[in-house]
Amino acid sequence: MKVGVVTFPGSLDDVDAQRAVRIGGNEAVALWHGDTDLKGVDAIVLPGGFSYGDYLRCGAISRFAPVMDSVIEAANAGMPVLGICNGFQILCESHLLPGALIRNEKRKFVCRDQLLRIERTDTPWTSAYGQGQEIRIVLKNGEGGFVADAETLDRIEGEGQVVARYLEVNPNGSLRDIAGVSNARGNVVGLMPHPEHAVEELTGCGLDGLGFFTSLVETAFA
Repeated sequence: MKVGVVTFPGSLDDVDAQRAVRIGGNEAVALWHGDTDLKGVDAIVLPGGFSYGDYLRCGAISRFAPVMDSVIEAANAGMPVLGICNGFQILCESHLLPGALIRNEKRKFVCRDQLLRIERTDTPWTSAYGQGQEIRIVLKNGEGGFVADAETLDRIEGEGQVVARYLEVNPNGSLRDIAGVSNARGNVVGLMPHPEHAVEELTGCGLDGLGFFTSLVETAFA
């Protein structure tokens, strides 16, 4: 599959995401924030970083980047979209995902190898995992606390939209230990930890993040 990776001013992990896409067996296509042409891609990754310097709320400026009009349209039509860290924040700001991400509970930047439990495996990004599988990938954020009102939390829990949950420790105060969510359809996924940093033995904390990228191949040939 051709997977577009969007670069915004301040993106830090776009090259890492492109590499993870390739290791996962897909073709990485570089997309620029100022363009509206998605270059015929089959899926999109919004990478981590500090888009537009995060001078307002994280992701609040990126939501209005020209490329996002095309991303929103494609997502609403069913294209798989993955937002990682800052990309997760952008998806929430774009109302493609429920909830919001706020400053970490202890107001400190967190960087750690984080244990997660995969809660939803019927998305294009998580089908390579088993239900309830525990994985360890890198977490690094300053505004990673997932919040929503009680009604929204009950709804996404009840409808199975929680994709991943923190185990061992809640690193940022996310409500109900939520580390990632999807839209109701399941094609749009946001994840605060970084699977693209866990796709090679030489770097990162293992290979546990690779499934987010090999899942696309499995989906294409399912």
